[in-house]
Amino acid sequence: MSMITPKPIRLVERDVPPRVAHALQEAGLHPLLARLYAARGVRSTTEIDDQLQHLITPAELTNAQKAAMLLADAIAQGKRLCIVADYDCDGATACAVALRGLKMLGAQPDRLQYVVPDRSVHGYGLTPAIVDLAVQQQAPQRPDVLITVDNGIASIAGVAHARAQGMQVLVTDHHLPADETPDANVIVNPNQKGCGFPSKNLAGVGVMFYVLLALRAELRQRGAFNAQTQPRLNELLDLVALGTVADVVKLDANNRRLVAQGLKRIRSGRMQSGLHALFAVAGRDPAQATAQDFGFALGPRINAAGRLSDMTLGIECLTTDDADRAAELAQALDAINRERRTVEDTMREQAEAALAQCPAPDGPLPALALHHPSFHEGVVGIVAGRLKEQLHRPVFVFATGQDGLLKGSGRSIEGFHLRDALDLISKRHPDAMVRFGGHAMAAGCTLRPQQLEAFTQALQEVASQWLDAATLQRRLPVDGPLPPDCFTPDLVRLITSQVWGQGFESPVFCERLTVLNQRVLKDKHLKLMVRPAGEPSAPPRDAIWFNRSEPLPDEATLAYRLDLNEWQGRVTVQMQVVAST
Repeated sequence: MSMITPKPIRLVERDVPPRVAHALQEAGLHPLLARLYAARGVRSTTEIDDQLQHLITPAELTNAQKAAMLLADAIAQGKRLCIVADYDCDGATACAVALRGLKMLGAQPDRLQYVVPDRSVHGYGLTPAIVDLAVQQQAPQRPDVLITVDNGIASIAGVAHARAQGMQVLVTDHHLPADETPDANVIVNPNQKGCGFPSKNLAGVGVMFYVLLALRAELRQRGAFNAQTQPRLNELLDLVALGTVADVVKLDANNRRLVAQGLKRIRSGRMQSGLHALFAVAGRDPAQATAQDFGFALGPRINAAGRLSDMTLGIECLTTDDADRAAELAQALDAINRERRTVEDTMREQAEAALAQCPAPDGPLPALALHHPSFHEGVVGIVAGRLKEQLHRPVFVFATGQDGLLKGSGRSIEGFHLRDALDLISKRHPDAMVRFGGHAMAAGCTLRPQQLEAFTQALQEVASQWLDAATLQRRLPVDGPLPPDCFTPDLVRLITSQVWGQGFESPVFCERLTVLNQRVLKDKHLKLMVRPAGEPSAPPRDAIWFNRSEPLPDEATLAYRLDLNEWQGRVTVQMQVVAST
């Protein structure tokens, strides 16, 4: 990695407003949780009350009522509905929520279908080709209503193609819109212009869930059922929670409630058959489920189908009620995910070799764009994310698609809004990209091969203007030292049972420690025994630093998370080291 040598990581202790922490503690929170929540901007217990009554109402989501009326009319008239899904976990869970929820609310199963693009064949979103595929799948009849989930806000040509054939189009999406939006019958997107929905961070599955809530209210008003007999849409919250965490959207108070309610259902054994099967193949206990299980165990297995195979496998796993079929599909997804890891490892090695051979002539580059002929289109986003973490730079990784175009996925760092950067590039260099879209931290674009050099230069130009030395400094927010009496299994369980994730990161503690002994496990993990520096009478603590073999000095400042280590029926607290200074 001679191209970029990242600066040493800087540990920055979070500020804890003492009055807020005290008020949270007085309201009944454990003192440590009060401190952790106060450091993350929580100001009252209402913000961490996960009861569904505190959810933002669907009435505040622009056009949710119009969508409800469209769907209620379509169900009453027996129209054919087709969900247009996406090939990531958010899109798959949104599709499953739509299929299950619409059936619960009266849609006829034989008039409810879905279509999902093949990443390498159709590209992203509701394209004219996907419209044609939906028509073909329902031949000799065509769909009456197309409902996009987790896509559609950029599908100008696809929506026009569908409406020209007499279909209604309901777009449900959460991606940032461009200046021009499609001429759909209804668009529900918290990020569309003029929408005052307080949470702009809903995932695609969250948007679809809100549309179902609005539809249920509309059907209740029409007399289809009452408050006592209405379908219980909270049965879908396990899927909503999975898609929300897997899509790495910010876990604001509203999203945390959705995730917390999903976790409660799973821990109590109330979940879809597919989720139960995915927990089993991942070797995780659903009774102890955490948000991290969604992000690192279940989500990657669903995503693997869209990356290397067919997301139909993932959607079927989430929609089947047959436990045996769910187990079979989960095993298939697990096998695909293992293949994905192999492909990813190869691509990372190729990327690192390319970087090593291309030293920057004028100092470190503020952003990177990499392409290799053998890169796999389905894995470029993961590799971009790994390199971004390693180099602390915005990174795009491109693969050659079946159509000969370069399909790129980018990941960014705090302080560099990736989608806005692409928008600026498109304005400065109209010929630099074929198309683009995405979020602040993750985005995608398509290029012609001859555009790669110009795109790379344009990206680096924007990065040079937007990124300063402070932004390019690797920083890790930490929560200070952990009181000695908190090193108990019960407290670790209390911490891990909370909803942590993007924008509401799990606790990382930090303190000066004496290293009593250390050894390398399996040639790559550093096993440690430590105690607080200057406290020779303090009991030793068990620690491990995964994927590090270099020894530590006799004394070091370590940043760590807490975990439980179970061995021969004995449960002990273990520090998982993530950084040192």
